Amino acid sequence: MNLNFSLLLACFYLFLQVTPAWTQQARPQLQTVELAALLAEAERNNPQIQAARYGWDSAKQVPTQVSTLPDPQFVVQHMSVGSPLPFAGYSNSDFAYVGFGISQDLPYPGKLHLRGAIAQKDADVTQQRYESLRRVIAAAVKMAYFQIAYLAKRQTILEGDGQLLQQVEQSAQAHYRNGVGSQLSVLQGQLERTRLLREITATELEAGRLQAELKHLLNRSQSSPDIETAELSETATSYTFEQLLAAASANNPEIAGAQKMVERQGLQVDLARKDFYPDFNLQYMWQRTDPTQFRAYYSVTLGVRFPIYRGRRQQPELAQAEADHRRAKSEVEMQTQQIALQLRQQYLSVEKSSELLKIYREGLIPQARAGLQAGMTSYQSSREDFQALFASFLDVLKLDEEYWQTLSEHETALAQIEAATGLSLR
Repeated sequence: MNLNFSLLLACFYLFLQVTPAWTQQARPQLQTVELAALLAEAERNNPQIQAARYGWDSAKQVPTQVSTLPDPQFVVQHMSVGSPLPFAGYSNSDFAYVGFGISQDLPYPGKLHLRGAIAQKDADVTQQRYESLRRVIAAAVKMAYFQIAYLAKRQTILEGDGQLLQQVEQSAQAHYRNGVGSQLSVLQGQLERTRLLREITATELEAGRLQAELKHLLNRSQSSPDIETAELSETATSYTFEQLLAAASANNPEIAGAQKMVERQGLQVDLARKDFYPDFNLQYMWQRTDPTQFRAYYSVTLGVRFPIYRGRRQQPELAQAEADHRRAKSEVEMQTQQIALQLRQQYLSVEKSSELLKIYREGLIPQARAGLQAGMTSYQSSREDFQALFASFLDVLKLDEEYWQTLSEHETALAQIEAATGLSLR
């Protein structure tokens, strides 16, 4: 009986320290990579970010193109008299001539400026989409990093629990051989150890999936070594919800992009109104007949393109632009409310998970471990059966896993807040 108690007590201390030596030998230790380094790598190498950046660079080239006058048209004319042959009648008729001219389209004043301003707003919207994608990718890297860190900790806990459970099972077998325990206790211990093996395999599978996802975000080869994360630690934040909401209103790229779209559609309304006015074409011609007999001709022509189909073209165009402007305003409100909702949810998650972590650290986990220690003492003196001890053991295992999972959720919620507000909370 004393031997069994010594075994259980040794198992308990082993569990508290969680240092499975055989596991450390089986898995080679990789160099820990800090989160900041991975974020910088994703910024440099992620192809989605690069494509969005090139798209923004492309959009910035449009305003000068659409705000510039159309290319002029150069004209060469020739008229012969009395014969289709070139220069027929050139020397004896003032109707035969060779002419050179230039023609320039002139949009109504203000149209080119508005088109350039609209294109600039399009570029601004593209810039905000690029910034939004950068934040989405950064948040995805953070979430994968935190989840991998949690799974690594869970793996360590499960492997340590496997050692502990194996020794508890051996103690139950000793009780059974001495006639003070039941075979059911032995079988139950074996079943739980098998379940632990299943959980270890499932954890390895999920960690492998997340490693592949993280390498994809970093644009690394899938055959490259896995990423070793630093151990999770709780990040405290002193920001209130009102401060975070104000930061999101000022810095969130989705809200900013929606506001830029409102401005763009307002300019589109102005341009639609300008289309009710005519455009012009200015042409200059120089014509030459026989210089020994006739003088040269000079002509200037002003053409006007009148919008006479207003009911079928310009008025529907204006109605469309006004409808798009109203829609853009509604989308700003919708986007603002959506960001506020997401921010509130993540803020509550951070707030409540922080409270839960404190409860785990200061209450549940110490109490569960004290209960396990008391159960071991009672089991040694045969005042408590194996089922009660086993239940105390499972409580400690469950609470330990829940603590690290809650910590991962806490850090993930902070990552979402950082993406929404543009603040650095770490």
